Amino acid sequence: MLADPDGHRLAGVLAGLPATRVLVVGDLILDRYADGRANRVSPEAPVLVFDFASERYLLGGACNVAANLRALGASASVLGVIGRDEGGDRLRSLLEATDIDTQAIVVDESRPTTRKTRYVAKTLQVLRVDEESRSPVGGDAEARMLALLEQRPFPWKSVLLSDYGKGVLTPRVIAAAVAAARSEGGVTVVDPKGTDYSIYRGVDLLTPNREEAEAATGVRIVGSDDLHRAAQRLREITGVRTAVITLGKDGVFFEREDGSHRIIPTEARQVFDVTGAGDTVVAVLTFCRACGVPLEDSLRLANHAAGVTVSKLGTWAPTRREIAAHIGEDGQRPTGKVLTREQAIEVGSRMRAEGRRLVFTNGCFDILHAGHCDYLGRARSYGDALMVGLNTDASVQRQQKGPGRPFNTLDDRAAVLAALQAVDYVVPFDDDTPGKLIEAVTPHVLAKGEDWRDKGVVGREWVESHGGQVVLVPLVAGRSTTNIVQRILDSGAGS
Repeated sequence: MLADPDGHRLAGVLAGLPATRVLVVGDLILDRYADGRANRVSPEAPVLVFDFASERYLLGGACNVAANLRALGASASVLGVIGRDEGGDRLRSLLEATDIDTQAIVVDESRPTTRKTRYVAKTLQVLRVDEESRSPVGGDAEARMLALLEQRPFPWKSVLLSDYGKGVLTPRVIAAAVAAARSEGGVTVVDPKGTDYSIYRGVDLLTPNREEAEAATGVRIVGSDDLHRAAQRLREITGVRTAVITLGKDGVFFEREDGSHRIIPTEARQVFDVTGAGDTVVAVLTFCRACGVPLEDSLRLANHAAGVTVSKLGTWAPTRREIAAHIGEDGQRPTGKVLTREQAIEVGSRMRAEGRRLVFTNGCFDILHAGHCDYLGRARSYGDALMVGLNTDASVQRQQKGPGRPFNTLDDRAAVLAALQAVDYVVPFDDDTPGKLIEAVTPHVLAKGEDWRDKGVVGREWVESHGGQVVLVPLVAGRSTTNIVQRILDSGAGS
C-alpha cells in the first residue's frame, strides 16, 4: 500500500482532539466467552462435547461503543436498560472499571440483562447462546430514559445512538436524544438496525453497512449508480444531509446533498477478525464530528481505527497512540507495535480491566525462521493479543550464545517481529530473564516452547498465582537459529 501523503496532518488532527462529553444511548450487552476444548463427539447424540476451562466477560453492544470512545480520550456515559440480575451487576462493574459513567443506566426488573455467551475452542466459536428480550422498552423504564434526555441544560455535548435491535431505541427515545444534542449544538450519530429508518429522522449522521443500506432502501448495491440511488433514498428517509455507507474491505462511501461523493479506501493492513469494526467506526466518527473535525477527515480517521480493530481477535477499542501508529505504518517500518516497559504495563492493565486475554512470550529472535513463525502463531491463538518480550543486544551477549551474537541489532529484530501478523506488541528488556517484565505486565497466558518443559519456565509461579495459565507450545522439528548458523558455517559461506 502506498504511503498516505496526508498522514502527518491526520495524526496531528487526532492528537489535538479535545476531551468531549458523549452520551451513548442503546442496547447494553454483556459478552461472555466460555473457553475450552471441543474435540470429541457425545455418545448420546451427534453433538460436540465442550470441555469447559474458563470464562471471561467483555463489554458488548453499546457498551463496546462507549469503550471505544473512552479509549480515544472522550468522557463517555451510557444510557440503556439492564435487569436486576447478576449479569447487570457484572456489566456495570466492567463499565466502571473502564472509566465509563454508568449513572444514566436504567434498571428494569421485568427484563433480563442482555447476555451473549460464546463457547470458544481456541479461536473457533462452536456455539452462541443469547439471553435477551427484544420487546420495545416501555412504561416506567422508558419514562426514566426520557427524563434523563429531557434535562436542560443537557449534560453531554453529543449523542451516539447504538441500535442492536433489543428494544431500547424506541421512536420517543430517539426523538428525545436528537433534541437533546441539538440543545447543546452537538451532533447525533446513529449506528442503525432494522429496515425502518424513518425512526432516525433528524439525526446528523448514520452509518449503515452495505447490507443494512440495501434492506432500508430497497436498492441492491452492485455498482456506483446503486450507491448513489441508495444514498439519495437514505437522505429522503432520514433527512441527513450526507449519506454514509460502510463497504467493508472496499472502504466507506459518502455522498453530500449536492451530489458530491467519494469512496475512502479501507486502511486495514491485516485482518484477524472484523468483530466490532462497526462500533469503532461510529465511535471515532462521533468523537471527531463532536470536536468539529471535517467529515472526510473524520471518516479517514475512523477507517484507520477500524484497521487497528480488525487486526485483533474479538472486539477492540483502539487508543489514539494505536491509531497514530497505524497511520504512520504506511510505507514505513511497523514500529507502532514496539512498546516501552511503561506502555506494556498500560496494555496489560487495560486488557485485564476489559476482560481480555494477553499472551506473553519471550526470546532473542535473532534469525527469524519458519519455526518462530509457527510458534508465535500458535501462541497467539491462546488469547486476544500476543506480547513478545525481546532481549536487548546486551542481554543476548550475556547469555553467551556464541561469538558475534546477536547477528541482528535490537532495532532490526524488533522491526521484523513487529511485521508479523501474529505479533501485537514487542517489548525490549535488558535483564537476563523476563521475570521482572512478566510481573509488571501480569499476562493471562505465559507461552514457552515445549523444550522448556524440564527447564523451568521463568514467571510460571507469578502468572499462575494471579489466575493465569502457562502453555507449552509444540515446536517445528529441525528449525532453530543454531541449526541455521551451523549450516552457514558448514557451507563455508561464513568464512
